[in-house]
Formats: sequence, structure tokens, C-alpha cells
Amino acid sequence: MKRFHKLSVVLGVLLLAFLVWEIGPGQLWRELTLLGWGLVPFILLEGVADLFRTHGWRYCLSGPHRSLSFWYLFRIRMAGISINYLTPTAGLGGDVTKGALLSLNHRGPEAATGVIIGKLSEALAQLLFVTVGSLAVLQGVKLPVGVWVAMLAGTVLLGGGMMGFLAVQKYGKLGAVVRWLVARRVGGRTLEKAARHITEVDDQLKLFYGERPMNLPLSMFWHIVGMSCGIVQAWYFLFLLTDHPSLLMAGAIWFLGSWFDLLSFVLPNVGFLEATRVLAFRALGFPSALGLTFGIALRLEQIFWAGVGLLIYATLLGKKDERESHLSKEVAENERGCIG
Repeated sequence: MKRFHKLSVVLGVLLLAFLVWEIGPGQLWRELTLLGWGLVPFILLEGVADLFRTHGWRYCLSGPHRSLSFWYLFRIRMAGISINYLTPTAGLGGDVTKGALLSLNHRGPEAATGVIIGKLSEALAQLLFVTVGSLAVLQGVKLPVGVWVAMLAGTVLLGGGMMGFLAVQKYGKLGAVVRWLVARRVGGRTLEKAARHITEVDDQLKLFYGERPMNLPLSMFWHIVGMSCGIVQAWYFLFLLTDHPSLLMAGAIWFLGSWFDLLSFVLPNVGFLEATRVLAFRALGFPSALGLTFGIALRLEQIFWAGVGLLIYATLLGKKDERESHLSKEVAENERGCIG
């Protein structure tokens, strides 16, 4: 798997280098120069989107985690995002990070369910928004027939998979296979222990969907609000670099680019993000250089927020170490008191 990740990153870098060479470094540099300080608001818009997405994630939490402050949840989410940006783990690394940070406040299955439901909520929201938005906006856009067929097939497959995952969560079947193996005495004590933990998660999932059936739709709504910031971001980019910015065209850029992201979520981000934006801009009648400039602007945005997330992650880990040190001192003092 490590070799696959390394090979994928190398191929992505080569693809990006090919795009720059094919379009022309000089032309690309001129496009980036035109952005100038306008790149700052472009990058900050993603931070606004993350605020809405954090609010959406809050609806996915249960138990003691529901009482955590919005600012603390925002920092946990940004730490997870930084791991997703910087490691080729198809989003799993960031989810593990968020679950671990939630567990610092309360150990139990609620940390896992908050991450699992949050992942599904964001994926469903993106699929729904991209599907409805594409039908509304891309109808007047002349796309190749193959693109429409691929979009339809990909949407059906992704939608079916997500609805299946929702059913697995709702009816507490996440650990069904593990429990089936344990019932047949396969795996020994290790698998028995895993079955107990995953059963606790299943129970919490069933409890969540039974007691708060509207939380998932509400979470999806706020994720969609956050995604709408991407359309504003695309419009702002067109405003800076074109003579006639159109909100409709900005929506088409976002929906088409996001659809590529949905289908390539398991691929490493380097090079592929830029390539898909070139394809999206060309399909909409824009020059390739403009699409590559947009992709690189998105790349710079990711780098910035990944850096912010890493700093936040470091502060959260620092507080964890302080807390563990404080607890160790208390235990040592109590032991000395008992001896005395």
C-alpha cells in the first residue's frame, strides 16, 4: 500500500508538470499574477465554509460530545482536514484523528459514531447538492455525451452505496460480519474484543437514528450551505480574471469540479485536482490556462488551511500532554498520601 501511495503521488506530480508544460509556464504565471492579493479572500472563503460544516457536524454528535464548544469542534475538524490534505489515506486518516481528539474528552463509542455519521452526512450532502445542482445548471451547457453517461452511472453507484451505508448504520449492522465470525468461534479473543466494541458502536448508532431522526437532514443542510461558499469562490475567481463573471457559470464550474472530486475521492490529490479543473473549464468553454490557475489557487488554499490545521493539531496534542501530566501528578500524590 505504501508503494501504491508513493507511485500515485509521483504520477500526480508528473501529471501536474505535464499540464504546466503543455499550457505554458509563462501564460500560467500571468494568470496567477492577475490574481494578486485577490487570492487572500479566495482562500479565506474556505474558512467560512468550514464554519458552516462544523455546525453541520455538530448535529451528528451524541452523548457528552454534544456539549463541546463550537470553537473546540472547529479546531478538531480543522486538525482532521490537515491530515486528509497531507496524507494519501482517502479521508480515513483525518477521520481517525477526529475520533481520537473527541475521545480526549470522553472515551466511548460516541466518538466513533460522531465521526461515522459525520462522514456519511457530508458525503450525502455533496452527492445531493451536486446532483440537483448539475441538473439545474448544466442543462444549458454542451457537454460530451460520454461525460453525461459517466455522471449518471457514477451518481447511481455512489448513491446506492451511500444509502446502503445509511441502512447499515440505522439498523446497527456495522459489526454484523464480525459478530457472525465470533458466533462461529473464529478469531479468538482478539475478534471477541473487537466484536464487543463494534457492538457498542452499533447500539449508539441505532440510538442516534431512533431518538434524533431529523439530525442527519439538518446536518446535511448546513453542509450544503458550506458547499455553497464554493460557488461564491468560483464567481469571485471569474470576477478577478474575466470580463463577464456569471453566477450561473460559477455554479457550473463548482458542480462539475465537485462531481470529479466525488468520483476520485480515493485518488491522491496532487495533480488530479488541477487536471479535473482544467477539464471542467474546457468543457465550459474557458481556456485551459484559466482552469489550471483555478486548480492551483485551490491547491494554495489547501496548503494554507492544512498548515492552520497542523498548528491547531499541535496545540490540541499539547493540551492532551498537559492533562496527562497533571493526572499523573495527582495519582502520584494520592499514592504518597496513602503510604503516609
